[in-house]
Amino acid sequence: MSGRYQVCIAGGGQLARMMHQAAISLGIDIRLLAEGPDVSAAQVIPGATVGDYRDLDTLLALTDGADVLTFDHEHVPTKHLAVLQERLAVRPGPDALVYAQDKALMRLKMDELGVACPAHAVCDTVDDLRAFGDANGWPIIAKTSRGGYDGKGVWKLDGPDDAGLPFDGMAETSAGERVRIVAEEFIDFARELSAIVVRSASGQVVAYPVSETVQEDGICVETTTPAPGLDGDVAAGLQEMAIRVATELGVVGVLAVELMEARDGRVVVNELAMRPHNTGHWTIDGALTSQFENHIRAVLDLPLGAPDLRDDVVVMRNVLGGAEQDLTGALQHVFARDRAVRVHLYGKEVKPGRKVGHVTCLGTTLDDVRRRALHAAGYLMGDPNA
Repeated sequence: MSGRYQVCIAGGGQLARMMHQAAISLGIDIRLLAEGPDVSAAQVIPGATVGDYRDLDTLLALTDGADVLTFDHEHVPTKHLAVLQERLAVRPGPDALVYAQDKALMRLKMDELGVACPAHAVCDTVDDLRAFGDANGWPIIAKTSRGGYDGKGVWKLDGPDDAGLPFDGMAETSAGERVRIVAEEFIDFARELSAIVVRSASGQVVAYPVSETVQEDGICVETTTPAPGLDGDVAAGLQEMAIRVATELGVVGVLAVELMEARDGRVVVNELAMRPHNTGHWTIDGALTSQFENHIRAVLDLPLGAPDLRDDVVVMRNVLGGAEQDLTGALQHVFARDRAVRVHLYGKEVKPGRKVGHVTCLGTTLDDVRRRALHAAGYLMGDPNA
């Protein structure tokens, strides 16, 4: 590669927007394939292409003459990526990305690697699902193998009478991939954790401190880094596991391993994501090198930056759409109250429950840092008493 590097991003959400922000300081040009002219990243990336990521001709036109293709989401059809990687670097490539696209294949691969997961089975019929629940105990969790995110495509089934719910209206994806149902044991978890690593094309890997995450209605609302009270040896083991998964799967870029810490002490893998991840947004202001910059470095095979914390504790709180419509105007109060809070707004229309931004606070005392983050995010969501 020579001259100005050209990185293509499929998907125009806030992750692409923040990747672009990181690329600016590195002198890297971004080509964007956006879902619409006003989506988050298209607002800030000049000359964005508006088109369908499921259309191969659109992808071929986007990537013509570019150096690398990477992703804001994991939904580009695997068969298209196989064609594209004959023309340019696709990072992560289809052989890795398929394990983030398909939960059934992911579970089978984790079994092969000996990575701890909930008990699980791939179910093609309602009877299969009932049999799994009877054998493992109700309630159980059922997930679509493809297409689910932010709590969508996930069901908690309390008994055999619920087993038909995941199959109602189930069909192939729009790209023709087969969708199956993955049954999993219900984990009575004490908390959720996230282990984020970044792997470059030449195999260099960095691991961020393990975070505790809080989910509400399937959406991440808060992360605390490092995870409070997590034993140092356990944390190191989770980082090592994430590094091994990234290496074995050949991931290039960010790998986020979402984990559940059960009340019986087990820590098991819940999901994999192969792109910058909501649980790593804290790294923009709380780490020496953000997940977004390291992702851009990784896909271009540049040396990776240090993942170390900038302070003892970092709390990130998502801003979800609420009563406040004038987010920028609300900053008058937020910044006047806390001059150290960091705010990122995504340029999205405010709608109830929609992710429209996040705030990050750093400090030495967890209770104080969390209180500050809760107030800033709450005020931006329209709660003046947050």
